[in-house]
Amino acid sequence: MLEVRGLNKSFGSNHVLRGIDLAVPAGSVTVLIGPSGSGKTTVLRSLNALETPDSGVVRIGDVSVDFGAKPDRRSVTRLRAQSGMVFQSHHLFPHLSVLRNITEGPTVVQKRPAAEVRTEALALLERVGLADKAEQYPYQLSGGQQQRVGIARALAIRPRLMLFDEPTSALDPELVGEVLSVMKDLASEGWTMVVVTHEMRFARQVADQVLFMDGGVIVESGPPARVLDHPEQERTQRFLHRINDPI
Repeated sequence: MLEVRGLNKSFGSNHVLRGIDLAVPAGSVTVLIGPSGSGKTTVLRSLNALETPDSGVVRIGDVSVDFGAKPDRRSVTRLRAQSGMVFQSHHLFPHLSVLRNITEGPTVVQKRPAAEVRTEALALLERVGLADKAEQYPYQLSGGQQQRVGIARALAIRPRLMLFDEPTSALDPELVGEVLSVMKDLASEGWTMVVVTHEMRFARQVADQVLFMDGGVIVESGPPARVLDHPEQERTQRFLHRINDPI
């Protein structure tokens, strides 16, 4: 479903991504872990061109873009349309109702019929447990509810790939579970997902592969049982020791 080759990205003199190679099979869940500043979020944002890589190839399904060849806007737009993204801080439109937040992309950008989109949006709200919140506004929702609306909004564009950028890091601890529960349901339904998270329990339970990043490179990758319980690289070992025993 997803293939990345030779992805590089710099911000000024800061070389954030250094030749990232990545493959994600259809229907699988890939979790990116690592310290802050390791490049995890930049990888995720490069997959849908919210950040434009300096070089490298990103392929989602049958849409491929070579960023080293300075692709045109249409190619980048086609790539972006293949994925739905859930952000760390919701990014809902505060002046629109929950339902309008979900329907805006499919009707305005994708030009799909309003009645069809509305029906699908209501079904998505039912799916994430918020059927009774359709006419409310983001400020009337808890952080966990806002994030579940964000998931429904991402699903509404009918993506082939779901991207999650630390979707629980801005939530109070008691709200984390409701968001992770929706994500687990998506994984069980066979959605292809790439998730940046610090939730190691989620990674153990749901991921098909875990990638540990540091310094703009993938240091170690493999099944969660091996990477999280028996890491081979000393840098991975130090990171996991620190987060499991922070004091």
